[in-house]
Parts: sequence; C-alpha cells; structure tokens
Amino acid sequence: MGDGVPRVRNADIWSVAPEHLDEAIEAATLVAIADMESAGVDVITDGEVGRESYFNHFANSLGGVDRTEIGTGVNRRGGTAEVPLVNGPISRPDPIELVSAGFLTAHTSRRSKVTVPGPFTLSQLADNRFYADQRALAMAYAAAVNEELRDLSAAGVDVVQLDEPYLQANASVAADFAIDAIAAAVDGVAATTTLHTCYGYAAYVESKQGGYPFFDELSEAPVDFIAIESAQPNLDPAVIARLAPRGVVLGVIDLGRESVESAEEVAARIRRALDHIEPDKLWVSPDCGMKYLPRDRAIAKLAAMVDGATLVRTQL
Repeated sequence: MGDGVPRVRNADIWSVAPEHLDEAIEAATLVAIADMESAGVDVITDGEVGRESYFNHFANSLGGVDRTEIGTGVNRRGGTAEVPLVNGPISRPDPIELVSAGFLTAHTSRRSKVTVPGPFTLSQLADNRFYADQRALAMAYAAAVNEELRDLSAAGVDVVQLDEPYLQANASVAADFAIDAIAAAVDGVAATTTLHTCYGYAAYVESKQGGYPFFDELSEAPVDFIAIESAQPNLDPAVIARLAPRGVVLGVIDLGRESVESAEEVAARIRRALDHIEPDKLWVSPDCGMKYLPRDRAIAKLAAMVDGATLVRTQL
C-alpha cells in the first residue's frame, strides 16, 4: 500500500515500463469493465486504472499547480502529506478524464460513471500560496471541476461523481464554504450528479464509528444523489431520511471485511434502508473504492451486492 494515497504524481507506483504503460492501462481497463459487467453492475466505471489515485491525477493536471516544487499539507490522520503546491490561478487548460471516459463508453453498453475529486477536498489537500483564503481556492477549483463535468456530460457519461472525503474529515471548515463550492462545481451539468463522502479507504481506516459530522448539510447540496458508507460504519439506516430530497447511494459492502457478504445480508441492509426512502431514490454500491481488495474478493463482493439488490427488486 505504500505510504498512503498519492496526492502528487508518483511514477514509481507503476510496475510496467513507461513504453508499455498506455497499452497495459488499456488492457487492465477492459478487464475492470468486464469484471463489473460479469458481476451484473448496472452503472459501470473504468476502474480508474489509469490514475495513480482518485485525487492526484486530476489535481496535478490543473493549471496553477507548480510542476517542480511539491507542497506540504496535512492528511486526514493528522500527519504531514505531500500535496500540490498552488502558486497561480487554478485553471483547466484541457479536459483531464475525457479520453478515458470515451474509452469507457465505447466499451460498455451499460450506463457509465466518471468521478473527479470535489472542490472542497481539492482545497484541503493543497499548499495554497496564491489565493487569499481557502474559500477562494475552493471556488477556483469548483470552476475547473465544473468545466470537466460539463465536458463529461456532453460526451455522454451518464453519472458524474464528486469525491469529497474531506467533508467527513474537516467538517468545521466545510461548514464555511463547502456547499457553495459543490453547487458551483455541478452548476449546469446535465448528467446525473452524485456527491460521495466517506471515512477513507478501509485499508487505512479500521474504525469508522465517528459518524458524519457534516451530514444534514449534505441535503443542501444541489446534486441528485448523496453517496455514503454504511456497511463498515454500521450506520443507522434511519439517518438517510435526513438527506431528503436527495437520493442516496448507500454503501452496502464492507471493504474492511475479508469475508464476502451473502446476498441475503445485502438484501437485509437494503430493506432496512427502504423503511426510510422510496425505492426510486435509492441506489446501492460498495462503501468506498475497492482499490485495495484482491481482484477475486472484489468480484465476489460486487456479485453479492448485485444478488442482494436483485432479491429486493424481485420482492418489490
């Protein structure tokens, strides 16, 4: 797992020679798509195989980020982290995930989803040496993210998602400007919009009992769905009613657990949620990214998720 989730570019993460890397990423992406389709997943991603992390590929492709000097920030565990150094105006000179999104939509007939880091999390993982304050930085990031999401939507991507783990980690700061930045990021985006927040990868965060200190505010975010971890934190399903009128993408697969959930176990989680939300407002997913799971376990957990959802659909 290395030293954690990369925040700056990290070429050493690849085990494939540079001259073969593009071909290897393309092949691995096809495998990821096929694995999801074989498991029966309705909304397909490209597995984000070509990124070094959910964060750093996008964050370090933006203008205004120093290409030679690395900044210093604080990670969600309170430790020091290498982060992008912002020393100029944030901009998006070119689309960042559009090529990989096109590859995805060309290789699946199912609905597609692409994620990008959200503007609040981007602002929390930056060494800001240009903007007057974090709010100004977050709003600049929001403008760049909005350009990306509009392009992805125009290219036919069905669902676009903002990954915002730092809403959970830095809730007191989020209260000041996070919703404004998120609203700016999704403004005018035609695709279905999802806002994901979480405790972090289960590989790094064993205990997820602290709750979501920035929770009720999520209902104010002008997105279609809020995606939250629920299985590993053993979240009381009643709380999802507080996210109305937003739909909910409920995490029903515990990624910190080695054993694979049964279809009935997943179905039971879904049924409990349906006591508090209408079926057309509920989607299900794994708690968070499956990046650190062995492939066979990831496939088995996805299949259990699909089988559990199928049980509930049949009963409905």
